[in-house]
Amino acid sequence: MKTEWDYTSLAQAYLQRPDYADAAIDAMLSIVGAEKGDKCCDVGAGVAHLTLSLASRGLNVVAVEPNDAMRANGMKRTAGLGNVEWHEGTGEASRQSSRAFDLVTFGSSFNVCDRQLALKESARILKPRGWFGCMWNHRQLQDPIQSEIEAIIRERVSDFGYGARRDDQTAVIDASNFFGAVVHLDSRVVHEQTIEECVEAWRSHATLERQAGASFLDVVAAIENYLRGLDTPSIQIPYLTNIWVAQLR
Repeated sequence: MKTEWDYTSLAQAYLQRPDYADAAIDAMLSIVGAEKGDKCCDVGAGVAHLTLSLASRGLNVVAVEPNDAMRANGMKRTAGLGNVEWHEGTGEASRQSSRAFDLVTFGSSFNVCDRQLALKESARILKPRGWFGCMWNHRQLQDPIQSEIEAIIRERVSDFGYGARRDDQTAVIDASNFFGAVVHLDSRVVHEQTIEECVEAWRSHATLERQAGASFLDVVAAIENYLRGLDTPSIQIPYLTNIWVAQLR
């Protein structure tokens, strides 16, 4: 399924992306009152980072992903799970039945949708009083290593910006008029990655690829040179998992 953002070349690198903070996922599921066996549609499921987290907590997950390569990797990672099934679709057109799900989630994918259309589609496929949730892992840029990486990027892509993925989503959700009060929650998590894993994760950075264009691989190479110059086999990367959740009116 063709979309404006094409993740085909990034699908393998996406396997190195960090998981969301367990505490944040648990808090979200507590707020929505999720129970084992509840149905969740994980939209833009990619290579199954969030899908696996939800399935491990007993939810029955329909993973919706438009990109063939991303979906293939996700299917491999969840092949042994009886409570996960995969479908082709997008946030704006999930191809799922109306009033079918207790929860609809977007893990690092809401920002690449037409957000108002995605909220309308979420409202359509949710059961009455079902819940919507969107989330991202945000690197903590005040960390010295991450601060230096930011400087490397901006030296080469002077107008680089993170766009909607670092915005407060409350106003966007409110504007849809489909959902009640928005709850924001967050939790810190530190991931340790080898230098190789870290560089591979940067190769999956679609926002950077999109803005750097032909310079993307050069930017990643500069990041790699810096990281290897630290003369350490691994680094600790601090993240903040941010989640916005709201109940269907």
